Amino acid sequence: MSHAPNETLRAVVSAVAAGLSPLTTVPPQPLSAWAEENFFLSAEASHIQGRWHAYPFQRGWMDAFSNDDIEEVTVRKAKRVGYTKTILAFIAYNAAHRRRKQALWQPTDDDRDSFVKSEVEPMLRDVQALEAVTLPGREATMKLKTFLGSVLHLLGGKAARAYRRITVAVAMLDEADAFDQKIEKSSDPITLARGRLEGAPFPKLIAGSTVRVKGLSHIEYREEHADARMRYQVVCPHCSAEHPLLWGGKDVRHGFKWDGVDPDTARHVCPHCHGSIAQADYLRIWDQGAMWVSECGRYRYDHHQHRWTDAHGATVRAPRHVAFSEAWTAYSPQRSWSDIVREFLEASTKAKAGETGPLEGFVNETLAQYWEETVERADEHALARRAEDYRRFTVPFGGLVLVAGVDVQDDRFEVVVWAIGRGEEMWAVDYSVIHANPADERDWDRLDAYRETLFTHASGQALRIEAMAVDTGGHFTHLVYNYCRQRERDRVFAVRGDPQPSKMVKGKATIQDVNWRGRVVKRGVRLWYVGTDTAKDLIYGRLCVTQPGAGYVHFSKDLPPEFYHQLTAEARVPQRTSRGIEYRWVNSKRARNEVLDCSVYAIFCTHALGLHTYTGAMWSRLESTVQPANADLFAAPRPRAETEAEAASEPAIAPAAPKPRFARRPAHRPHSFASEEWNARL
Repeated sequence: MSHAPNETLRAVVSAVAAGLSPLTTVPPQPLSAWAEENFFLSAEASHIQGRWHAYPFQRGWMDAFSNDDIEEVTVRKAKRVGYTKTILAFIAYNAAHRRRKQALWQPTDDDRDSFVKSEVEPMLRDVQALEAVTLPGREATMKLKTFLGSVLHLLGGKAARAYRRITVAVAMLDEADAFDQKIEKSSDPITLARGRLEGAPFPKLIAGSTVRVKGLSHIEYREEHADARMRYQVVCPHCSAEHPLLWGGKDVRHGFKWDGVDPDTARHVCPHCHGSIAQADYLRIWDQGAMWVSECGRYRYDHHQHRWTDAHGATVRAPRHVAFSEAWTAYSPQRSWSDIVREFLEASTKAKAGETGPLEGFVNETLAQYWEETVERADEHALARRAEDYRRFTVPFGGLVLVAGVDVQDDRFEVVVWAIGRGEEMWAVDYSVIHANPADERDWDRLDAYRETLFTHASGQALRIEAMAVDTGGHFTHLVYNYCRQRERDRVFAVRGDPQPSKMVKGKATIQDVNWRGRVVKRGVRLWYVGTDTAKDLIYGRLCVTQPGAGYVHFSKDLPPEFYHQLTAEARVPQRTSRGIEYRWVNSKRARNEVLDCSVYAIFCTHALGLHTYTGAMWSRLESTVQPANADLFAAPRPRAETEAEAASEPAIAPAAPKPRFARRPAHRPHSFASEEWNARL
């Protein structure tokens, strides 16, 4: 009985401490320090089970994860550098130490499921620091883990819905380069993930990956926009100079070297003094004075003191966006240097025999470098240099039929008009941006006004656009349907791109009901599918023709530089598929490409009119109508000064002239038999 008061006192003290615990503040720690004390490697997910000890080069990006001055962290890494474990440690840190809501996206749902089962769930079980924030009785799901004061969303990144309806302070994308370039035609995954951070007091966006093809990498794009691009520097034991570990190459004296074909002689040669070290030497010095240093020289991160400095050692504020570049396998003790060299020698042998896959894997997964595919792309500057001295809205001799492609954007119509001649020789006669609100029915009258624009032929005739194709793939699908349905007899086509290889330029049409103001139109519009990759192959081939004549493409000097930039925005890139190597057109510049899309739709118009099947006699008939024999084919062009003076007063869109007052088909509808053939089909 004598011990009862003491027991009561202890119970009261314990209850008071528990009640006051939510008011206590845990001293903040950088992630690398917190992980050393609290993180644990699970047996299922690691070769070695037990307490976590970070490699020196890992501490830089780990501390950047937890630094609230840094809003975005990008990591370009190789395999076997322990990046996944640092992400797991950060997840535990956010739940147990920071109590912040977080989301992690994997490229697909299957990737997410595998990651949760093999990495997340063992970590939640084995990291003791998480016990204090685990909610007993709360059932966790594959997509959501709930903690005291925070949640963890685990998502696949394939569908746009995975980036909606969540609000977090930390957004992480693992293996970012394995995500689609665009998520369901909306935006890139990093931009979508960033949108979930809006309103967070300390937003954090993390994207790390083993990189893939240069020009198609999400990590490459984020690296280019980082405020500081960091590389891990070691101190040479021979000359005390700082330098990163470099692969080097046969044409330079520094980097990895070995004797003959013997991987066991692998060593690293300093770029400053050319002294060499073996891997054992590196592991003795890898933490002695080593640190992450920015390429610009303005930033350094000292992971021993957890502080950012300038080149002179003075403490500075960390940059907003930091990219940790080229964290390649040689830095990690998990791969021997001899094994790296052996992998390279084997991959090089296979590459010489025509099998480049192993070498591509070596470049991406071991060197943490981008693989540069051999791509086919027209040179925008070369095309601009061959521009000719004819004006917009005018058609030089040889151009006979006008076709137009239209791309519908949120605030404008973009239109490209091409003149087609014998042998499908092409002249770019206009590129116009018509500012409008496509959601407003009345603004479509502006596109009608453009469609009725008269183009002056060098023979003196007036030409109108014979066929126009309007893209339905944007945000205004039903409005496009309605517009084209009412003008189908005027050869205004509703089109949608089909990028599958070997598809015909003019594919099959399907009938679409048009939902318009709540009504369903029984006689729907015909939606035509366009083999976009086939059309782009055709355009690229024609751009490579160097002499005027069949297939040659002409350009006006009045076209802006943006025209050529957009026309060449995409490249023809070899890609591995289940059917083997196939060539696909991709926008590796991440540039606007409306001119190319409009040109694809214009090519569709030529096929819809059947121009690709015209015989010599049919072209002769067109020529006799548009540029009759009595026309002066050798007339000198008007002086440039006169045409430029007129251009100053010319409106952005040439006004449509009234139709001639006579019953017969006017001269500016030259290829009447093409029109009659088309109307007969209808």
